[in-house]
Amino acid sequence: MAENTRKAAKKENIFLLNLAFFFACLAGKFFGLRTNPHLVMTNSHHLTIAVGMSGGVDSTMAACLLKRQGFDVVGVTMQIWDGSIDLPAEERRSGCYGPGEAQDLEELRTLTTRLGIRHVTIPLATEYRQWVLDYFRREYLAGRTPNPCVMCNWKLKFGLLLDKARAAGLAFDRFATGHYARVEYEVAHARYVLKRGLDTEKDQSYFLYHLTQAQLRNLVFPLGALKKTAVKALARELGLEHLATRPESQDFIECKHYGALFKDATIRPGPIVDRTGRVLGEHKGIIYYTIGQRKGLGLSGTKAPLYVVQIDGPGNTIAVGPYEDLFSDRLQAEDMNWIAFDTLRTPVRVHTPLRVQAKIRQQHKEADATVTPEDPDGHAVTVVFDQPQMAIAPGQAVVFYQDDLVLGGGTITRQ
Repeated sequence: MAENTRKAAKKENIFLLNLAFFFACLAGKFFGLRTNPHLVMTNSHHLTIAVGMSGGVDSTMAACLLKRQGFDVVGVTMQIWDGSIDLPAEERRSGCYGPGEAQDLEELRTLTTRLGIRHVTIPLATEYRQWVLDYFRREYLAGRTPNPCVMCNWKLKFGLLLDKARAAGLAFDRFATGHYARVEYEVAHARYVLKRGLDTEKDQSYFLYHLTQAQLRNLVFPLGALKKTAVKALARELGLEHLATRPESQDFIECKHYGALFKDATIRPGPIVDRTGRVLGEHKGIIYYTIGQRKGLGLSGTKAPLYVVQIDGPGNTIAVGPYEDLFSDRLQAEDMNWIAFDTLRTPVRVHTPLRVQAKIRQQHKEADATVTPEDPDGHAVTVVFDQPQMAIAPGQAVVFYQDDLVLGGGTITRQ
């Protein structure tokens, strides 16, 4: 009985995938585009689409779906490991950066050959070190919480990867990834917009708020209108069970802790203080702590649990407080990138102050808030939440939504 149920569920998943695929293509939504003149199905044989491939199920199925539609597909992969950092062998785990990359690339070459997809590797180790690793270290040492995935997407995956691929002679018309997000063209406002993926549990639009109109114009997100379960079902249909069952990598380095990225001289112990400045203990180095952390503080004998509420990088000091001190009803953000309009002063769509649902980290539930510009173009903003939010961390991204529409986002500077 259980086996019959499993087979029936598998058939249903594949049926739903094909049904969703058909109607999405019919409506022009499979590519996240309502009226995009650049991806007309009848012209599929005239378009070459480069697909950013990691070897995981999402990027692989994105490439397969495009190939199935008749596009000329070429896989492109960043090569970022250069051995310049000694990652502890006993702490190895799946991640983007590490010595396991060589095996991953070999497996990916075997996979793309089997699928009949051209594949090229683009060396970006120097750029990854500059834009992701160096950034990560600077932010942590400054007492901020970095977001390496946002930076990697912004500077590398949707930027330098394509620039270097073209410089190496690779010709392509569009670029696709396996992100769960959608791009649509709004005729009324004559601009491209970014929307959440329809699979709300897997939506990755939070990491993409830096995208520009020039980038969105040439982007394809084949999985944006699909559920993860349907994508895995397709992998099984193609005989790629190992991809459907492979654990997803959530780490950007193959190491349990980020301490391996720092030189010992930069990791110094310092005081743990309360809000009045009274010293309660000593920390091991600010890189080992984050806003909201309770465990591992080494504090005992306190009347109530204490949490990290502030990290002072220049002063090498950790401030702790009770649970209620983790909450704040406002934040300030800078380096804003607006997608749904040019600036926060644009009159067509925007009413200032702007009402939004704000997301302060990927796993955070969006919260109703009001956004007010701090400069004429809205490059810096103040966000006031209707209800206080927990553990707002400077350095993290804040992204603004109205329903499925991504308005834009920026970097949190103060809580």
